[in-house]
Amino acid sequence: MAGMGKRMRPHTLTRPKPLIPIAGVPIVKRLAEEISSVLDSKIDEIAFIIGDFGKEVETELIKIASDLGAEGKIYYQNEALGTAHAVLCAELSLAGNVIVAFADTLFKADFNLNLNDDAVIWTNKVSNPEAFGVVKIDSTGFISDFVEKPKTFVSDLAIIGIYYFNSGENLRAELNYLVDNKVIVNGEYQLTDALENMKNKGVKFVPATVTEWLDCGNKDATVYTNSRILHHTRNLISDSSKLNNSVIIEPCYIGNNVIINNSIIGPYASIGKNSVIENSIIKESILMKNVGIENSNISNSMIGSFATVIGKSESLNLSDYSDLK
Repeated sequence: MAGMGKRMRPHTLTRPKPLIPIAGVPIVKRLAEEISSVLDSKIDEIAFIIGDFGKEVETELIKIASDLGAEGKIYYQNEALGTAHAVLCAELSLAGNVIVAFADTLFKADFNLNLNDDAVIWTNKVSNPEAFGVVKIDSTGFISDFVEKPKTFVSDLAIIGIYYFNSGENLRAELNYLVDNKVIVNGEYQLTDALENMKNKGVKFVPATVTEWLDCGNKDATVYTNSRILHHTRNLISDSSKLNNSVIIEPCYIGNNVIINNSIIGPYASIGKNSVIENSIIKESILMKNVGIENSNISNSMIGSFATVIGKSESLNLSDYSDLK
């Protein structure tokens, strides 16, 4: 999660993209919880590979791990040298059973991970495989090929960016090989090159198909993901919120100490803590904490913390501390 999140600006100017809240919970925490849900065993450690995000963010990440009963570790990728290089930055944590996940995606799944498999790649069936890296499956059910953005159809199973390895040591060795031998593609060290080398040496890769794959790459995708997470979740209205002459159309997330007067909220709205909504309609949107909305009709929007909106009726994408009247 070391990237700058440029497609999610202005929100990533003040927070790393994986800490943007979805239905009140940071993306990376939801991802860790979803991974935990397909495991029959406890997660011992969560290693976060980050940029220079500051001590406050690092403390929050360590707490996310602790909340899941795991030890948190922080590693740094100081230069964007590709996915393989990023994972190798956590070299000391690549031991035993390891799951690698890119922290800008969420998923829903109904399978249980088999830790005895050599390796597993999470996939999702897509209608436009030419836009993704996909896997090809052989007659025995194992992955036979990794194909990046195929021009002709080979498979509709897209790689979603979550992987399991029975041997973290094996993965570490292949990543070191790429770096030591400068195996670079388009200026970067690619994780798929390590996967290909492992497959050629006899590692059996199993596809695991998720039931839903949710992207958090830009504002529109993140608002949609928020809607889907709310769809799967209920009872997200804080007891400390105050509703006066207002209607909540669920599903919604209403955070602590939110005040809503003469308004209609929902469906699919997430309202961060300490926000105040007056005489407004808000649906299919994400409001961070301490947001003030008056006399507005807002949908398909992301509004940053401490922002104020008065008298607007449109789709918005506002940074923290914005003042729009």
